[in-house]
Amino acid sequence: MLPIYDCVVIGGGILGHCVAMQLLEKYPDFKVLLLEKEAQSGLHQTGRNSGVIHAGVYYTPGSLKARFCYEGNKATKAFCLENGIKYEECGKLLVASNALEMQRMQELLERTKENGLERVCLDAKELKELEPNITGLGGIFFPTSAIVSYKEVTLAMARRFKEKGGEVIYNAEVVVITEHARGVQLCTKNAVYEANYLISCAGLFGDRIVKMLGLKPGFSICPFRGEYFKLSPKHHQIVKHLIYPIPDPSMPFLGVHLTRMIDGSVTVGPNAVLALKREGYCKTDISLQDLKEMLAHKGVRKVIAKYFKPGLAEFKNSLCKKSYLRLVQKYCPSLQLEDLSPHPAGVRAQAVSESGELIEDFLFCNSARSVNVCNAPSPAATSAIPIGQHILEQLEGVMGG
Repeated sequence: MLPIYDCVVIGGGILGHCVAMQLLEKYPDFKVLLLEKEAQSGLHQTGRNSGVIHAGVYYTPGSLKARFCYEGNKATKAFCLENGIKYEECGKLLVASNALEMQRMQELLERTKENGLERVCLDAKELKELEPNITGLGGIFFPTSAIVSYKEVTLAMARRFKEKGGEVIYNAEVVVITEHARGVQLCTKNAVYEANYLISCAGLFGDRIVKMLGLKPGFSICPFRGEYFKLSPKHHQIVKHLIYPIPDPSMPFLGVHLTRMIDGSVTVGPNAVLALKREGYCKTDISLQDLKEMLAHKGVRKVIAKYFKPGLAEFKNSLCKKSYLRLVQKYCPSLQLEDLSPHPAGVRAQAVSESGELIEDFLFCNSARSVNVCNAPSPAATSAIPIGQHILEQLEGVMGG
């Protein structure tokens, strides 16, 4: 007879480990198993992001993203202090390079006011005093933005989970899920597990988990590759803060920025290119199965059509280093082509609705025995602790039902 777990968590990224840890903090007598398809934790979105503890600048007031990011900024820093993890509160600076961006900056000031964020508006002179190597007409400074290694945060959560009696099994890709009246059966390529309840935090494969449960997801995961460059060591002190452009509200992503990393380096990026494989970190990575699945979804086809011209521009920047450089020279003109060295890319798991919209907010989908994270792109790492608390509230509803 198979051992029965109170709950199985799918996914060894920061969300999976966070909610698994919180499960045993709340229910210390539970028997909890975490299944991760890779040989170690945090290899995908968790280990391939910019490492920013976001303040919550861009998110619609009242949304889960706005609330969880604001709460998560504080909670992440507190967790780091409790667990001896280094972080640096360097602050984020949004730079306006032209009159249109100055107008957008004022609109952003209003939004961030609604979200309760601490911020300082700067004119061109104040901007230059704060960042001598950055050029712009003005900017907004957000002092609570910080940097950290989310891989290190995840490993600390994994340690706490295991210390409380949690079990982690690696190389355990879930291939079949059967939900029945008494619980959920999960089959990997090597074993079968029984659980009373299931929580999935499967990132790029979130929609496939929902389909395995026999649910109609109403969305499809569309992978966007974000490509980075790293600045040469002589430029590690070129900026003192995180430097972002003022975002174009008609575009789904934030644009190329300068990011200080916790290891002392500085990266430039990312762009946003449609990946031809769910874990397509290289330009040559192609999966015919993933492509077929994407193009069969009418919402994804609509997104491709809607953003076709900007998509071509992003693709050009991906192939042409000079084009990429021009994006960052707009606000940091001293950088030259030889200053940009390759850096590992990341892939964003972006949920797309059947109507062809990029789903902006965090999204969850429940069944009688499961809670599933369906859309958790940035700022999910910053928001991991409040997202975990939200998942537990959802699980309580499922258990109560």
